[in-house]
Amino acid sequence: MIIGILQCDDVTEELQVRHGNYPRMFTQLFEAVEEDIQFKVYRVIEGEYPQSIHECDAYITTGSRFGVNDVHEWIKALEDFVIELYQSNKKLVGICFGHQMIVKALGGVVEKSVKGWGVGVSTTRVQQQQQWMGQGQNEISLVVSHQDQVMQLPTDSQVLASSEFCPFYMIQINEHFLGIQGHPEFSKRYSYDLMQARRGRIPHERIEAGIESLDLRVDDKLVTRWLINFLK
Repeated sequence: MIIGILQCDDVTEELQVRHGNYPRMFTQLFEAVEEDIQFKVYRVIEGEYPQSIHECDAYITTGSRFGVNDVHEWIKALEDFVIELYQSNKKLVGICFGHQMIVKALGGVVEKSVKGWGVGVSTTRVQQQQQWMGQGQNEISLVVSHQDQVMQLPTDSQVLASSEFCPFYMIQINEHFLGIQGHPEFSKRYSYDLMQARRGRIPHERIEAGIESLDLRVDDKLVTRWLINFLK
């Protein structure tokens, strides 16, 4: 299987030294779960796309410091590409920014949440079990880092996981689009360094709570297995 990584941002230079860039985070995590996967990276933030959507079997997005409602040419181009993937029944997994982009592109609503930043490790209740989850489990915990949230879902959406803080945490749209607010590719170490780098932007109390939450387990490999199963 060839997965196209739609790169929507770069890790800041000072954090790349310790953690690498987003494509490396994804490839390392996926290869730890299943070796027989190839990747192609498309820097959509610079307008780079496959010549044909069939260059890859499926696609996945990275997160981004930008918001889907920001007015940039590359964001509008990505929205158009997501619509093309959807209309072509091509499988796509949207992570964080990509989760929100799926919703916006297909007619839903994304806004800055009045609940503020979600940072650290978040635990979310699984509401619907799908076949690609295997036996599954009732809760999943992943690193999160977001301020925007999905407020209104597109047509044909199913909510697979939700919490009081993030009601539309994981969604599926028909059989080929999946969105998740959490970051299976983010390590706890990266989460810690990212929170420290954003002091001044995020309230002190929220950062301290986020750092404390890093003691919780994360289900990064389990969720990655789910994503691979879904894409297959």
